[in-house]
Amino acid sequence: MPLLKIDKLSKSFGGLKAVSNLNVEINDGELIGLIGPNGAGKTTVFNLLTGVYEPTEGSVKFQSKDMRGLKPYQVTQSGMARTFQNIRLFSDLTVIENVKIAYHQRSSYSTLSAFLRLPSYYAGEEEMHRKAMELLKIFNLEDKAEEVAKNLPYGEQRRLEIARALGTEPKLLLLDEPAAGMNPQETHDLMNLIRWIRQQFNLAILLIEHDMSLVMGVCERIYVLDYGMIIAQGTPDEIKSNPKVIEAYLGEEVV
Repeated sequence: MPLLKIDKLSKSFGGLKAVSNLNVEINDGELIGLIGPNGAGKTTVFNLLTGVYEPTEGSVKFQSKDMRGLKPYQVTQSGMARTFQNIRLFSDLTVIENVKIAYHQRSSYSTLSAFLRLPSYYAGEEEMHRKAMELLKIFNLEDKAEEVAKNLPYGEQRRLEIARALGTEPKLLLLDEPAAGMNPQETHDLMNLIRWIRQQFNLAILLIEHDMSLVMGVCERIYVLDYGMIIAQGTPDEIKSNPKVIEAYLGEEVV
């Protein structure tokens, strides 16, 4: 079985069909792109996968488990994590607190231990702090650990959001336009970081992105969505030369 299997997934909002008959498969360790023009339904797909929206039709199976009806926190506990198109950090908390929140879902101590401040609570908190600092070091944020998240520059907030998602220890990471607002050098660095994350954390990645240089540079396979429907899928080279893809992007060259 694939890691993620999306079968005939559809979502309607009144008379508008935002996603229609979507079929996608992702295997362990794959780096897959989901692209399409603005309004194609890409973020809606992420919201369906992560329990924000309930599908109108179809199914989502992750690690052979039926995900339909699960709440977002239950999806996260199952091993699927995401970032957002618009950054959603706990802006008034510190950098390290944002990451430690992710680790709390798998904390080793009980609520009673925390309430009574038992040794297991302090040991668990120390372990989470250590892991959080290790993640921040990977993302070059260890020196900002005690800063308030909203005071970070935009690019660092993006990196912090990815670090927080990785703190949930996922098997599938969903990245929603991670290069948005980044300059060319930051985008190039992000490309290398995405490759490294996939290898270092032994996970699969599903990437939504408008920067075609990033998508074509890191993805092994790409699905193209237009008006809520898959119009093409294949390798980067196959996608670049597909007439349907070029037409969907209003004649712009996909490079």
